[in-house]
Amino acid sequence: MDVSRLVTDRARAVDASGIRRIFQLGAQIENPINLSIGQPDFPVPEPIKRAAIEAIEADHNGYTPTQGIAPLRDKLTQWLTLDLGWSFGGPGDPEVLVTSGTSGALYLAFLALLGPGDEAIIPDPYFVMYPHIATMCGAKAVKCDTYPDFRMTAERVEPLITERTKLVLYNAPSNPAGVVGSKDECRELLELCRRKGVLLISDEIYDEFTFDDFEDDAAAGDPSRARCPSPARFEGAQNDVLVIRGFGKTYGVTGWRMGYAAGPAELMGHIGKFQQYTYVCAPSMAQHGCIAAMNVDMGPIVAQYKQRRDALVEALSQWTEVAVPGGAFYLFPRVPEGMTGTQFVEDAIARKLLVIPGGIFSDRDTHFRLSFASSPETIERGIDVLGQMYSGV
Repeated sequence: MDVSRLVTDRARAVDASGIRRIFQLGAQIENPINLSIGQPDFPVPEPIKRAAIEAIEADHNGYTPTQGIAPLRDKLTQWLTLDLGWSFGGPGDPEVLVTSGTSGALYLAFLALLGPGDEAIIPDPYFVMYPHIATMCGAKAVKCDTYPDFRMTAERVEPLITERTKLVLYNAPSNPAGVVGSKDECRELLELCRRKGVLLISDEIYDEFTFDDFEDDAAAGDPSRARCPSPARFEGAQNDVLVIRGFGKTYGVTGWRMGYAAGPAELMGHIGKFQQYTYVCAPSMAQHGCIAAMNVDMGPIVAQYKQRRDALVEALSQWTEVAVPGGAFYLFPRVPEGMTGTQFVEDAIARKLLVIPGGIFSDRDTHFRLSFASSPETIERGIDVLGQMYSGV
């Protein structure tokens, strides 16, 4: 059978991830210096593993309610009440849905909001999934140029809003740049979306991986715990913002595919319908493990990652432009003049250094993404190679 004639235009419009191609190259290199993978390098904390194992042994291996198990949802609403100041449980209050990863939450939200001809505004550079899920919905991703500082501001977004715009997707700390917007930038973006009648989606998968102190955004009731600025923290935001967060990056359980979404009840109802007919529910044993995760202090590990960031920023700043990431575990440095990001990465791979060309995340190919979710020894080896490349050695 000639299957090619059966494949849809939708499928042809979506490219395979360029990041995966780098991973495949890395598998062929002996002892690579791998700074390409956006996956934490620390072991999953023991209480989280133990909770999942105990759930399996207790036969919690079947389907769960589509929305997630009640103990986990209770934990999440308690935390969001504390962290964002949102209220839950009353008429018109927001709802929470446990999803199969943050990617699952994003996909379901796009399905609920976008149809053919609709538009979603996303940042450029962007997480590689963003434009493709719009395409999968028959919609168009409109890219907001955030160079050179990688901040998605209301000033940059407003000219892009049309009568076809359904949503603005904000990501902080961002992938691939790790940049965090200020409190004022978050407020202005929220106010813009309110004026235009557009939903603001805040992708906060790295919210716990925030390195800098934001004194004005300390967690409610816990002023010692500084939080990443978010458009969801302003009064009434629970009616205008869909918040998407996850467990994989924070606790090292990326393979568990655990995330959650919180937002207006009507929207969450539609997202829940799509989950019922796609993912059905998030993995049962992983949900039990994530209840325990919410009691684990990841502060010491985040502090270690901040040290790695500081070492890389100090080194790279000698040779090129690099926006200092306020969170996540990526940097997005500019490549030398006269080179594309792809050419730079090809040279790096020849030296056994694995990084990702910026063109995979952007309409521009002037930068590259570097992940510091690697050991300090690997990072030091990477710095040595990058120094040679920028010096023309």
